[in-house]
Amino acid sequence: MTDTLRHSDLATLAAALNDQRTRALDLVVPARDLTFDGAALRLRDMAPVLGDDGVTDPNGRYVPTGVGDEGIAEKLGIPVRYLRRMRAEAPDLFDANVNGWLSRSTDSYLVRLLRGDADAVETRGVLRAFLSDKYRVIDNFDVLLAALQGIQRTVDVMPKISADLTDRRMYVRVTHPGIQAYAPSLLEGYRSPFDGRDVGRGWTPERVAGAAGGEGHAIPAGQEPIVFAGFVISNSETGGGAFSITPRLVVKVCNNGMTITADALREVHIGGRLDAGVIRWSEDTQRKNLDLVTAQTADAVATFLDADYVKAKVTELEQQAGVSVSNPQQTIAVVSKRLGFTDQQQATILDHFIRGGQVTAGGVMQAVTSAAQLADGDTAWDMEAAALSALSLAAQSG
Repeated sequence: MTDTLRHSDLATLAAALNDQRTRALDLVVPARDLTFDGAALRLRDMAPVLGDDGVTDPNGRYVPTGVGDEGIAEKLGIPVRYLRRMRAEAPDLFDANVNGWLSRSTDSYLVRLLRGDADAVETRGVLRAFLSDKYRVIDNFDVLLAALQGIQRTVDVMPKISADLTDRRMYVRVTHPGIQAYAPSLLEGYRSPFDGRDVGRGWTPERVAGAAGGEGHAIPAGQEPIVFAGFVISNSETGGGAFSITPRLVVKVCNNGMTITADALREVHIGGRLDAGVIRWSEDTQRKNLDLVTAQTADAVATFLDADYVKAKVTELEQQAGVSVSNPQQTIAVVSKRLGFTDQQQATILDHFIRGGQVTAGGVMQAVTSAAQLADGDTAWDMEAAALSALSLAAQSG
């Protein structure tokens, strides 16, 4: 019922978002009119909805996603782990708890739905978000188009784009191979854990300076100690945080990416209270929202896709990256505990650290970002965002 994409191209992402858009239905409903049956939302006696594609009967059963359950738990003050246990083991208790608290609430809630098969009688779709009636919707499809417009305004050649889509967020990663910086100290001694290729074996600032401009000649093709400029556009339609644009550095040889969250641009999804019924934002409101996305994307291109910005960030990273790690297992255990990595993630990071061959704090950072490539979209975002913290903690642990 929902689309999940990982390492997707732009066309596939656009198609998935457009499909979701045609099935989406947003309603603001008073708590007294919401009922759960069999651990699913059941809408009754709701008026037909007139949309661009005709008249839709919203009544029916909508099964919450994991994100939907989180919204229900948060808004009604029910511990989410308990809610999930009731869903799995006692749906009747789920209904009794949720309906009981809804009957005591005077609030209205924004329910974001995806319609399913029109011929299905029992289950009509999914409840993908249960939100405050003050939540300001900025849809992924509109964000994508506005962001692409901002990019096209400021670059001559379209950068490389890959994307992830989850129930929680959309991630659009923009990388510009034409804007780069040499990072010999950052990558010295590093091998790609995916294929074992030497990335920075034997690189020195002097050797790089002598080979500059001779990519593929004095430096073996594919082994250049190069970092590309980029950024990530992230948006949530389901309450998973603010719209944001975050700078990202990408290692050429293995696509390891580290996001620089301190420099991120953010726009929070909070607006005025919505009246009950179908959400219909005014054209003026929609235009202002998307104009802001376009303008911020253009600003991000000008700021983050800049060789001087990349060089400055590489210099900052190299100040800690060369610190030796004498006890990798202990250091990675400390880093994992402090940053909330699971036992499985910790094991993968240690494996990538060993295979990477870079026995330094920079090697720990690289192991975190390479391990992120194997994770789902949401986890990958969290791990890349934690990479610079991992570098600092590893440098302190030594």
